[in-house]
Amino acid sequence: MAQAFRFALDPNAVQEQALRSHCGAARVAYNWAVGWVEAAWWQRRAEASYGIVETDLTPWRPWSLPTLRKAFNEAKRTDPRFAAWWEENSKEAYNTGLANAAAAFDNYAKSKQGKRKGRALGMPRLKSKRKARLSCRFTTGTIRVETDGRHVTLPRLGTIRVHEPLAKLLSRLQAGTARILSATVRHERGRWFVSFQVEVKRDLARVARPDAAVGIDLGIKTLAVMADSTREIREVSNPRHLDAALKELRRASRTVSRRRGPDRRTGQQPSRRWEKANKARNKVDHRVANLRKDALHKLTSAVSAEYGTVVVENLNVAGMLRNRRLARRIADAGFGEIRRQLTYKTQRNGCRIVAADRWFPSSKTCSGCGVVKAKLPLHIRTYACDACGLVLDRDANAAHNLAALAAAATGSGVAADPDTPRVSKPRGADRKTRTTRPRRTAGTGRAGGTTLPHQQQTEAGDRPQAEPLTLR
Repeated sequence: MAQAFRFALDPNAVQEQALRSHCGAARVAYNWAVGWVEAAWWQRRAEASYGIVETDLTPWRPWSLPTLRKAFNEAKRTDPRFAAWWEENSKEAYNTGLANAAAAFDNYAKSKQGKRKGRALGMPRLKSKRKARLSCRFTTGTIRVETDGRHVTLPRLGTIRVHEPLAKLLSRLQAGTARILSATVRHERGRWFVSFQVEVKRDLARVARPDAAVGIDLGIKTLAVMADSTREIREVSNPRHLDAALKELRRASRTVSRRRGPDRRTGQQPSRRWEKANKARNKVDHRVANLRKDALHKLTSAVSAEYGTVVVENLNVAGMLRNRRLARRIADAGFGEIRRQLTYKTQRNGCRIVAADRWFPSSKTCSGCGVVKAKLPLHIRTYACDACGLVLDRDANAAHNLAALAAAATGSGVAADPDTPRVSKPRGADRKTRTTRPRRTAGTGRAGGTTLPHQQQTEAGDRPQAEPLTLR
């Protein structure tokens, strides 16, 4: 199985400059690829406005990675933007930007054709030097973990010291149970990190209770209420790391606002005092993020190591974040991260994870007799069944209903598994009755809304395009 090992780096001044140069080269290559492909789009649009027939228009430029790499290798030696410095960085830096551009165009095309889930994606945009995340990926060359356990070697960057020991990865490499596939360096939260993608041979860890199932109901007041198949209830309190640090964060933000910061309109550079205050504010944010990450990993590791079946909710976290009253606390709880970690940790332990249907009324259904309430407002925290008289905490009742789904599920429980059963949706208890307003889409009369003809394929490696793309 593929597993990532992430370590913090402690580069010196020369190495940090080289890291920034490689990440900047990846950004430049990405911007060049986006501009090179879109130049043909705009040229064809201009020629079509002149009345030129389609057969005489400028040929399309494909965006497959082999094509982009071949075109960039020809341009980097003659283009004055790259000719003077492109040899200073590894070829992997430029390949990173070109691969990201190819993936961006693929996602845009699939989104236009309705083959990609989620919100509609627009055309790839150029990356700003000021806002772009510094990242670079190495797939070939010297990628090695040194035997002393405190240094790593990367192509063109040399040997860099790590902040923490590499014993966890080094022991697997020396035992022959792991093989490094690639390495990615990234600047995040004020420091540099390296992530190794490793092919690991590992045995399935037997869980403590393989025959037991647990249903997990996530919330804000209590982070997780877990009910297992023996009807035992466990509660995990919400640590609320952001609320605990909010006073300190506001004080640090006020300090930053009183300093002379950067201004893009006038070209004003930030003062030393602003940079110092901003660094102190970021330190508070980074500590909150690290505490949240540590707490969620401990929770998901404990659950995946104990139960053979885990039932979770398929929450619409993006929609929940639109609630301005609860958005901050929902984001601080990390509902989506809990689901993501449970998915891969249960697979690692050979367990089964079941995702309940998004419209499954877990809170409105009585865990004793199965009667579904028509409405259950959020402020009512105790569930009282009118049919059987059951009185139970609302979250505990929902957790019992989720745990009961484990007996009915036959597949793996993952949404993509065709064997996973769909839970019934009682009428009037699961869906909204209010009609939503239709989305307003841009027509061809808007500026930049002209529809382009089909893209032609000029080589076997190019992606097919089933419908016209739209410049926006």
